[in-house]
Amino acid sequence: MPIGVFDSGIGGLTVVKRLSSVLPRESIVYFGDTARVPYGSKSNATVIDYSIQNTNFLLKKNVKAIVVACNTASSIAIPELRKKFTVPVIGVILPGADMAYKETRNGRIGVIGTRATINNNAYSNAIKEIDNKIEIFEKACPLFVPIAEEGWTHHRATYEIAEEYLKELREKKIDTLVLGCTHYPLLADVIQEIIGKDVKLIDSGIATAEVVRNEINRIGLETNSAVPGNLDLYVSDIPTTFKQVAELFLGRTINEVVKVDIEELHKI
Repeated sequence: MPIGVFDSGIGGLTVVKRLSSVLPRESIVYFGDTARVPYGSKSNATVIDYSIQNTNFLLKKNVKAIVVACNTASSIAIPELRKKFTVPVIGVILPGADMAYKETRNGRIGVIGTRATINNNAYSNAIKEIDNKIEIFEKACPLFVPIAEEGWTHHRATYEIAEEYLKELREKKIDTLVLGCTHYPLLADVIQEIIGKDVKLIDSGIATAEVVRNEINRIGLETNSAVPGNLDLYVSDIPTTFKQVAELFLGRTINEVVKVDIEELHKI
């Protein structure tokens, strides 16, 4: 039985990369809702509806767990998904928040993300649930998404934009920084250089992969195969640059991407 992963688009493939690294023998079925991206500008009700459809689609592929690799859907839809479905449902926010809390030494944590994630206070609320004495400083960095998809991982413009975004967080003397968007790990080298080498970067994908491993071990559904798992990619639309960007995010070549009809999602 594979692990199911869904995202509003392509960024969740960085989470898939982490899952494949931590659980190399597990097969993964990925669904990217590229026809309806972004979720951040949608109402909560719509995000929940889309998340239910995506989960139903993955369950048709006989998955044993659902990973919500979308920060927006993680912050809005997970309680509803857990009520509706019996398989484990794991988001990226709580694992990332927990890892940030464990890593900080001075109790000053920065969070960067899309405007939707920052406006929802998704990570700050999760961290405050753990310890409300932690000081949290948030910053929306919307341009990081198109820069990552362009592959400008070490471009001069990327350094300049990162400096503009991160200078106020640097002044806050944070010692931990949550990369609160699945695109941001691609820019980790630049972000680390600008924010400072003593600041610990938190990749929610890594934290989530560890939670997934623990959960499937807990329920006794780990794969005993001796061969690497498969990756099946499904999307609701295939943008012109999808294959190029997907390979950049995954760090490997992909062979086939299957387009799913949106109308079929509504019927599931």
